[in-house]
Amino acid sequence: MDTIRNVVIMGSGCAGHTAALYTARANLSPLVLEGHEPGGQLSLTTLVENFPGFPEGIQGPELIANMRSQAERFGAEYRLAHVSAADLSTTPLSIQVGNQTIRTRTLIIASGASARWLGLPNEQALIGHGVSSCATCDGFFFSGKEIVVVGGGDSAMEEALFLTRFATKVTVVHRRDEFRASKIMLDRARKHDKIHFLTNTVVEDVYDPSRKEVTGLKLRDVRDGKTRDFPTSAMFLGIGHVPNAGMFAGQLDRDPDGYLVTTGYVFTKVGGVFACGDVQDRRYRQAITAAGSGCMAALEAEKFLEDFEDKD
Repeated sequence: MDTIRNVVIMGSGCAGHTAALYTARANLSPLVLEGHEPGGQLSLTTLVENFPGFPEGIQGPELIANMRSQAERFGAEYRLAHVSAADLSTTPLSIQVGNQTIRTRTLIIASGASARWLGLPNEQALIGHGVSSCATCDGFFFSGKEIVVVGGGDSAMEEALFLTRFATKVTVVHRRDEFRASKIMLDRARKHDKIHFLTNTVVEDVYDPSRKEVTGLKLRDVRDGKTRDFPTSAMFLGIGHVPNAGMFAGQLDRDPDGYLVTTGYVFTKVGGVFACGDVQDRRYRQAITAAGSGCMAALEAEKFLEDFEDKD
């Protein structure tokens, strides 16, 4: 069993790396457990143009690598490992990684949220090349083009409305003829002259990985089973995200969609346990907001440890 750590950070996206940087500079020797998707969603992104400090933009994987190197420079330790269980009722906290138990005085949960994908044959090969789950991240790259949004809820309508700022035409593809979206969001989308709807339709595949760009979709009408090709320059998914917080069910408060509930930005209901980034942010989900909340979690963990030492 390891000696007791000061800080363990779950996740290695923008929130996790920023938390690692701040706690490392505070001489807290943080341990970062990288998780199933090292680098988080930015590792699947090509050009990032909205992260401050990079006038010409920067590749997502490069930005993540830079963050990690900066944190390591100050003493952050990284392990390619996934937390399988956690016991937050103990003091210190107990984290299970494979057959190893790690004990820590504070835990920063920066495990992120995974985008829901359709599971199409060519989908993963085209993520970052015209397939996206983030309109605010990638919409600008498709200025003056026709694009598709998949989904029928508020997320899809929000994506579609945002994308009208850039695209000449936005087609919302939905598998049913009724929508889960709220009336106000649906009415707003229906009134927009750039937004069109294809209902009772599902996407069966996306083209063309050989060209490393989206050129069209294979669509199927669910009523008669007929398929057709539909030309488009991009496919944005508006079918939601899944926060990576399932292991904390029954220990931490979660909202109906599984996001961790925090107060004062990053506090959970358990002392010494903080949450930051997309695992608790269902509204913004940006690299810069994740980094900012990672900073907050780190500063609060540092203060918690200072208070803990004062009590001793």
